[in-house]
Amino acid sequence: MGSKRDSNSAVKKVFEWIRKQSKKMKILLAVMAMLFSLVALKLTAKYHNHFFIASESIHAAGILVLIYKLTTKKTCSGLSLKSQELTAIYLAVRVVCSFNLECDIHTLLDFATFLFTAWVIFMIRFKLKSTYIKELDNFPIYYMVVPCAILAMLINPRTAHIYFSHVLWAFCVYLEAVSVMPQLRMMQNAKMIEPFTAHYVFALGMARFLACAHWIIQEGGICSWWDMVTFGFPWLYLQKLFKHSSWLTSVTIILRVSCRAN
Repeated sequence: MGSKRDSNSAVKKVFEWIRKQSKKMKILLAVMAMLFSLVALKLTAKYHNHFFIASESIHAAGILVLIYKLTTKKTCSGLSLKSQELTAIYLAVRVVCSFNLECDIHTLLDFATFLFTAWVIFMIRFKLKSTYIKELDNFPIYYMVVPCAILAMLINPRTAHIYFSHVLWAFCVYLEAVSVMPQLRMMQNAKMIEPFTAHYVFALGMARFLACAHWIIQEGGICSWWDMVTFGFPWLYLQKLFKHSSWLTSVTIILRVSCRAN
């Protein structure tokens, strides 16, 4: 019992120390934690494809949390309709691409998540419209959609499929990376976070981290384990990653990390 209490006390002290740090220091600690997590996943995990499945499953679980809130609390306050619409857009595009390109378990998970998201949008727009705070949800959708579309036409994967499929796939990848921005802006405007919204955003963050980990670890397979555990890991790893991976992956990693920093 004594050792358990001591460990709990140590954990509390660590969290208290983190709370007292500046915003920049917290961001630095978060980035370091993410890098160490990637190293741990690289060294311990054998089946990296499971990260992507876990990512989509956690995203679906986050949507289920929203559905529970909407059906039991009868309110959508704190939720960004625009984030949900961006999510529906990239999921719809990804499902279409997935049907044409691979059609596997990812397609099924994406389609289920799309249906859940469409239901959430319906509830916010019609059933619970009176509780939706439109004034706080003021991030223009075209700020996200138009740049992602232009970027997709300029930077997209090179495969045996037609050019239009390349552009669509790149578009949904870029849009997914920034789809959380309206929700973050709404939370900043409201200056408060409701519990269910916080759980949803946390699930979204975890899903994005696992998806990002899947991409980085898979694309960074060229990097030796010794390079990963040396002092210069971040620079060596990113250098090799950007040298050998596709531009699509590199640009998307930048977008994802930027959004996670927020």
